[in-house]
Amino acid sequence: MRYYLGADLGGTKTHLLIADESGQIAAFGEAGPGNHETVGFEGMLHSMQSALAQALQDAKLPAEAICGAGFGIAGYDWASEREKMIETVAMLSLKAPFTIVNDTIPGLVAGAEDGWGVVVVSGTGCNCRGWDREHKREGRVTGHGILMGEASGAFEMVLRAMQLVNYAWIKRGAETALTELFLEHSGARDLEDLIEGYTQGHYSIDPSVAPLIFQVAEAGDSVARQLIRWAGCELGEMANAVIRQLEFEKLQFDVVLSGSMFENGSMLTDPMRAIIHKVAPGARLVRLTVPPVIGAVLIGMADAGLKPNPAIRKTLVESIAAFRQKLTENNA
Repeated sequence: MRYYLGADLGGTKTHLLIADESGQIAAFGEAGPGNHETVGFEGMLHSMQSALAQALQDAKLPAEAICGAGFGIAGYDWASEREKMIETVAMLSLKAPFTIVNDTIPGLVAGAEDGWGVVVVSGTGCNCRGWDREHKREGRVTGHGILMGEASGAFEMVLRAMQLVNYAWIKRGAETALTELFLEHSGARDLEDLIEGYTQGHYSIDPSVAPLIFQVAEAGDSVARQLIRWAGCELGEMANAVIRQLEFEKLQFDVVLSGSMFENGSMLTDPMRAIIHKVAPGARLVRLTVPPVIGAVLIGMADAGLKPNPAIRKTLVESIAAFRQKLTENNA
């Protein structure tokens, strides 16, 4: 039996899967953050080693049993980082070929029916990348959020919401129920205290407030509704940038929606869809409903010469659901 490894290295955790050539999951490993920007390359290596050791032990497999591996790595943003990334992954001493990609790509491969297209991430932050059908060409944005004019994850939405609250205070914009939301969240005495404290660093409005903005919008607040429409349009424009780079305008393909912001439904995705369809009418928006690490396994399989067919993909999805249920029962 041949086995394949997939790893998803994020800002808060590292997930690692081992699956056989049919897609049946043999083991799962979990460790701490793997983003070198926060834990350094030593921390990245430690997390990978911990997750790998756990998975190999649970599967009762030697490292030599791994035939191919895929690594989705948060913080792998630039070609200049590639050599150091490869050097760090190579220290796992796997006797198998491996591929490293930005951590958005496994979500695309896992969520798109044919494993290619565009992925839009909207969680705490935002990002967008794409792969062509042959996985030879990649499109991208910078992934550096509002600094580079890319929006919108929860951070960017909350930042923009606070600007709109200020607009109401200085009479540049309309009154909004977001003001009361932020007063309650911050504990500020009144709006002037909120604005002063926010600009002086005494009060912060963190991304966890973003779901409450949707509640305010659903209650009928026009400013909040316009804000969410703005966020959806911004996400659509990020997707369109990647679509143009890859010349997907006339194709039919999946746009995979990944991240917690998309849990808020059509108020965000409807304007996003409208913006994308102006450029690519054949784009299909699909929600990522499986762990991105599945995509990393599929990348590892492809890198080793095993073309993942629909049956393998289906087995992976079904077996991870059963595997996670088993883990939950064992930990209960």
